[in-house]
Amino acid sequence: MHARVAAATTVALLGGTVLILPGPHARAGAVRSTDLVIVSHRGASAYAPENTLAAIDKAAAMGFLWVENDVQRTKDGELVVLHDASLARTTDVEQLYPQRAPWKVKDFTAAEIARLDAGSWFGPRYAGARVPTLKQYMSRVSHNHQKLVLEIKNPQLYPGIEQQTLKLLSNEGWLDPAHLKSRLIVQSFSADSVRAVHDLRPGITTAFLGTPPIAQLPQYARFADQINSDHTSLSSDYVSAVHVLHGPHGRPMEVFAWTVNDATTARQVAGLGVAGIITNVPDVVQGALR
Repeated sequence: MHARVAAATTVALLGGTVLILPGPHARAGAVRSTDLVIVSHRGASAYAPENTLAAIDKAAAMGFLWVENDVQRTKDGELVVLHDASLARTTDVEQLYPQRAPWKVKDFTAAEIARLDAGSWFGPRYAGARVPTLKQYMSRVSHNHQKLVLEIKNPQLYPGIEQQTLKLLSNEGWLDPAHLKSRLIVQSFSADSVRAVHDLRPGITTAFLGTPPIAQLPQYARFADQINSDHTSLSSDYVSAVHVLHGPHGRPMEVFAWTVNDATTARQVAGLGVAGIITNVPDVVQGALR
């Protein structure tokens, strides 16, 4: 999916999902016809280093509209895009700062993190890729005309990160009616964090990451539009139980499944009735669902 693809001649909003109907000149990489959203997990992270600008550019080049990222905060209060609480797995922090184990994001300034190589671990082609700030990331997502599933990561480590994230999104023009209608989802594994986002900006589509017991789903429906679950925890009965409920915006609640990385699983998960699939290999999922 991609906003600039000629195939996307008609876009109909279905809650948090999109329906893309191909035009007569649809290019090979475009989604043909589906109401199931394909989200590139940390960008097209099977093909470029996760959560880098290169990863979202790769998703765009492949024709995919939705990307997902993770947001954390530096020692001096800068929001950066990185999945792990530690910098060790996806940067050369151990080489640059060998005495500062365990290399937590929260223990480094933005300037220190900006020095790190966040691409060489993936492959020499991406040597020198940087950990983007959230501001840099949002600028590139806007440039690519993409849509975003933004995860607030480890909010217990960063008091007030919800308000800070929303302020940055607002400054970047992402909390206007057009973006809120169809271009932004904010999610977290923390129910308190999702609730805080909803309370601060009720217009945002929100998602809880996890698979709460069915009996507890009505509580989540007060502040979450989606239940986004590990695909291994889902069943058709569970997805149906979510659909019965209406979220805070009066729409039936939806389910996005993660992280689905092969064709067989993609077809199985789609058959459960989910609204979206989050994947490192969006092209594989797209091919499986055609």
